[in-house]
Amino acid sequence: MRILEWLQEEGSARVRDLSAAFGVSEATIRQDLERLDNEGYITREHGGAYLKSIPQQVQSMSLQHVQNMDRKRAIGQAAAALVSDHDTLIIDSGTTTTQFAENLKVRQDLNIITNALNIALILGAIPTNTVHMPAGQFKAPTLSLSGEKSVEFFVGIYAQKLFLATAGVSFDVGLTYPAIGDIYVKRAMVKAASHVYLLADSTKIGRVSFSALGGVEMVHTLITDSGISDADRAEFERRGVEVIVAP
Repeated sequence: MRILEWLQEEGSARVRDLSAAFGVSEATIRQDLERLDNEGYITREHGGAYLKSIPQQVQSMSLQHVQNMDRKRAIGQAAAALVSDHDTLIIDSGTTTTQFAENLKVRQDLNIITNALNIALILGAIPTNTVHMPAGQFKAPTLSLSGEKSVEFFVGIYAQKLFLATAGVSFDVGLTYPAIGDIYVKRAMVKAASHVYLLADSTKIGRVSFSALGGVEMVHTLITDSGISDADRAEFERRGVEVIVAP
């Protein structure tokens, strides 16, 4: 499942890279890829594999993770209420941040920096908005740009607000993601923003994925849904993180 999560984030991977990342032999990785291939998730190729759904996803501009969409829509609406006309925003790629972007269509004169192609198209269609995108490598599953060139873009950038996505958030490990590729881009985004909003539905609280971005203390405000427990909400607030619960 961790390998599948990696591929759903990155689109493809080499056997040697998966072997190094997970600390197992290349023979073990090949066996796992064979199983995922037999189950219809991926297509194996010489030395690696890629996600089978990639061509259809890119053509339809759709994203991988479509679970808990009611919660994500509510979070997107609550987050959009925190944005005013003329704001300068950094918007991370992801399904929840896409819902956030959809709710920004009523705003005017926004200055937007995003690594997500679908979000750039949603908000770039509004004539009064200005949309900036970094360079980098295209990642089909997240319809985003990543890599060293993307990191360089954020040097010298200042934004009032960052709306950040995550695969999991844990008090012990912090914000985590299925693969390593985007970590440096997300760190650059955090550094460039005055206020960091984390958009995460309650199913991601307590979940730990593969690679860590940093502790929950890097977040100023968590926007989540009513599924968050009272204990988790109190712990976020004890650590200095404001919690907004979407209705």
